[in-house]
Amino acid sequence: MIADAEDRGSLDKIRELTANRAAAFLQLPTPDDPAAFMDAIGGRVSPERLNDLRLAIIETFKSTTWFREAYFSCARNLLDTIVGNELAMQRGVGFSIQLPNDEQSLLPLHSDAWSEDSPFEIVLWIPLVDVYRTKSMFILPLAHEARWREKMPQYAEGGVAALFRDMEADLQWLDIPYGKVLLFTHTLMHGNHVNHEATARWSTNVRFKALFTPYSDKRLGDFFDPITIRAASRIGMTYEQPRGFTE
Repeated sequence: MIADAEDRGSLDKIRELTANRAAAFLQLPTPDDPAAFMDAIGGRVSPERLNDLRLAIIETFKSTTWFREAYFSCARNLLDTIVGNELAMQRGVGFSIQLPNDEQSLLPLHSDAWSEDSPFEIVLWIPLVDVYRTKSMFILPLAHEARWREKMPQYAEGGVAALFRDMEADLQWLDIPYGKVLLFTHTLMHGNHVNHEATARWSTNVRFKALFTPYSDKRLGDFFDPITIRAASRIGMTYEQPRGFTE
């Protein structure tokens, strides 16, 4: 689902924080136009320094006290409707910068549920610039998912590369202007490819799940923290049986 960010002020604040931290890392002046600065970042950072820049920005997200609440506010009501009103939120944040024609920052076709992620998780993916065509991500629409899942044993030898080649016509590249957010289940196959557009992609992603749905290897208190808990759940989670009472 692609929808307008519910709190545009918070989204703008996140983008400004990101652009300012990138400029500081690169020892450049604070940008007057964050969108133009981020689009043109390929002329200011080499692919070799890109991961260091990315890690510096992630560290800024982690140390900024208002970041998690601001991110959540971009889709609070949508998450309430689709996932539930008692939520766990990923503790960290996924963050990507994909420079034009950079073949290093790729995420091949996959589903997170194939590995250590619970199928009950939902991804809130927010681009910090306009994304479109190969500057965006691709996803396999639900209408095609069951057919391709049944075919997957045929690709045990050819692997994901062969699967992508045969599936490519059914994949959908998502056009998402800045100011909108994407919510999707990572049980669907998705990924990105080489960015053949003229400008860079900046995107963030955080997983949410209903607090009491099953977890996989990524557990509550380790990978996830509660973000909305109702009163009855708080009582139940802290309740202790009396000791030494036998009747």
